[in-house]
Amino acid sequence: MPHLVYILLGSNQGILAQQLENACLAIENEIGIIEDKSSYYQTAAWGNTQQDAFLNQVILVRTELNPKETLEKLLAIETKMGRQRITKWEPRMIDLDILFYDVLVLNEKDLIIPHPHIQDRMFTLAPLVEIAAAFIHPVLHLSMKTLLEICPDPLMVEKMGGN
Repeated sequence: MPHLVYILLGSNQGILAQQLENACLAIENEIGIIEDKSSYYQTAAWGNTQQDAFLNQVILVRTELNPKETLEKLLAIETKMGRQRITKWEPRMIDLDILFYDVLVLNEKDLIIPHPHIQDRMFTLAPLVEIAAAFIHPVLHLSMKTLLEICPDPLMVEKMGGN
């Protein structure tokens, strides 16, 4: 039975739009069919702010993989694309995060679904609202549109077009 997975893509190294495009190609080859894509959104770095701005995008993927398999494939794609995990919130070629997997609620050591910081990050909510404004967070029981409206994140997010 197919599952619907919202994935956040981000990059702040290299040719950013190309990094996101390459990640989408890899996701289609490794995980499943991309059903929808947001525009690109540029934002200042979150967490470690002493680095270049990020380009972000949210995609909706239809997959036959389970959550663990999806995560493993995403981590492998990051590695193939040059991602190195040395310190938290470091510059990166690509960052791929599972936001939602259907309406599953999962809290394991290496995988938390929904992503625990969706409601705190404008760079996640802005592209998510573009393609899933009415989607209801299965823990917070609020729509993505409402979460964006009440998000405390002060960082400006600029829609860049393209997808």
